[in-house]
Amino acid sequence: MHLRVPRPRSLAGQLFAMQAVLIAVVVVGYALFTYISDRGQAEDAAGRQARAVSLAIADSPSVVAAIGTADPTARLQPYAVRVMRDTDVDFVTIMDPYGIRWTHPDPAQIGHPFQGHIERAQRGETFTETYTGTLGPSVRAVTPVLDGDRVVGLVSAGIKVEEISKRAQEQLTALSGVAAGALLLGAVGTYVINARLRRHTHGMNADELSRMHDYHQAALHAVREGLLMLDGQYRVALINDGGRELLGVSGDVVGASVADLGLPAQLTGALLASEPRVDEVHLAAERVLVVNTSPVSGGERRGTVVTLRDVTELQSLTGELDSERGFTQALRSQAHEAANRLHTVVSLIELGRAEEAVEFATAELELAQALTDQVVAAVGEPVLAALLLGKTAQANERGVELVVARESRLDDGLLPPSLPARDLVTILGNLVDNAVDAAQGAVPSRVTVAAYTEGAADGPELVMRVSDTGAGVDPAHADLVFQRGFSTKPAGEGGRGLGLALVRQAVRRHGGTLTVTEAEGGGALFEARLPLGDAGSGTATPATLAGRPGPGGSV
Repeated sequence: MHLRVPRPRSLAGQLFAMQAVLIAVVVVGYALFTYISDRGQAEDAAGRQARAVSLAIADSPSVVAAIGTADPTARLQPYAVRVMRDTDVDFVTIMDPYGIRWTHPDPAQIGHPFQGHIERAQRGETFTETYTGTLGPSVRAVTPVLDGDRVVGLVSAGIKVEEISKRAQEQLTALSGVAAGALLLGAVGTYVINARLRRHTHGMNADELSRMHDYHQAALHAVREGLLMLDGQYRVALINDGGRELLGVSGDVVGASVADLGLPAQLTGALLASEPRVDEVHLAAERVLVVNTSPVSGGERRGTVVTLRDVTELQSLTGELDSERGFTQALRSQAHEAANRLHTVVSLIELGRAEEAVEFATAELELAQALTDQVVAAVGEPVLAALLLGKTAQANERGVELVVARESRLDDGLLPPSLPARDLVTILGNLVDNAVDAAQGAVPSRVTVAAYTEGAADGPELVMRVSDTGAGVDPAHADLVFQRGFSTKPAGEGGRGLGLALVRQAVRRHGGTLTVTEAEGGGALFEARLPLGDAGSGTATPATLAGRPGPGGSV
């Protein structure tokens, strides 16, 4: 048999119980206080009423006159009964100065001594007291009857404590009704408030809410992805550590508008969009981000949840993969051409023209080797050399001639570790791709690449220039071409306008500059300058840093 442990009461239920008990305690306490206070007030009122009645009787001339007769009872007893009825007191007793009754509500008690204190009245003083007499406990007043300065009699008027309790009980009954109504109204209001609270807390108790908050905080700081929550006015309601890092914001930004975070315009537009965004690629200051937005709604717009993923490294790897894929395609094309040439050589041999076959094969081999030697001699850095060989083959397939300028000279080992080859592939690869796109179809169709180092006031710099013979760049668009989404070409698969934006991002990341001007003879000339700082393990000689001429030519 398993014992079922009761689930802790929800937070809303606990608050309801606490509020109901609090209201009940307040109402009952107030009722008890009011009852005690009213009872005391009722006793005081009864004492004042009894005192007023006794004083009125003592001051009555008819009473003084009746006391002077041979039988005071005959005249005073009917008078006392009338006063009792008219003033709503329980008894009126008129007695001689020694306390022997002349009147009493019970005629059998006439002639007997008064039960109570009369000493102060015998001295001419009026007083009140609570005393238990023949009629039970009562609040009474005792007053002397004066004839000049002489006390000729005493008057006592009183109200039984039982009657006082009845009056207080009537007030308590009315008060209890009011208290019950207040308790009921408070309970209904508390239930309504807590029902709403129960909906907002999903019926969870305080421990569950506290545990969820702890998990929430731990999860926010643990995930590497960026999380940003915006309220209905597009203000930052929550941002985790990953979001701060990816967006490049610091300080207390909670409560700030998205438009005031200083983000790129297109990224800000994506965050401010009312419709959901799915896997959109945007550039921040130094990162490539995949942005997803989802509105939070519950009958009305409550805000937006934004997730951010850093794909900067993935984008760089994709660029390298594209270069490798292009190089592979170039090798496949060259293999196809080599097969054609081999068939040509075989056919010449079969035709008995061996000398012509040898001459043809030797010329093709020397040409291919010469082209490779030219690229490697000009650019000794292996990754860039492989990139240029691949881009050369790609450009050739598209009818574009790729030329390595004579001033190119980039020895192997010259670049410092702070300038990874991956970023160089991103910069030079995208510039060449953009130039080939621009030069395709032009006459002549040529792209010229130059890569060398030169001295500068702040130290040595790596200079990469790519020019084309295309239509060039409108000076009005000189800065717009580096923004994500800008392109003069029709949109293709995956969109356009990301390559040059990635180039500028990589250049800025290394503290360099990127410009575009008009090339000689038309077309566009893109120039990227990257500071080398301490060249690390490189062996940059003064001649190299000055951009000494090297072999070059059409490849």
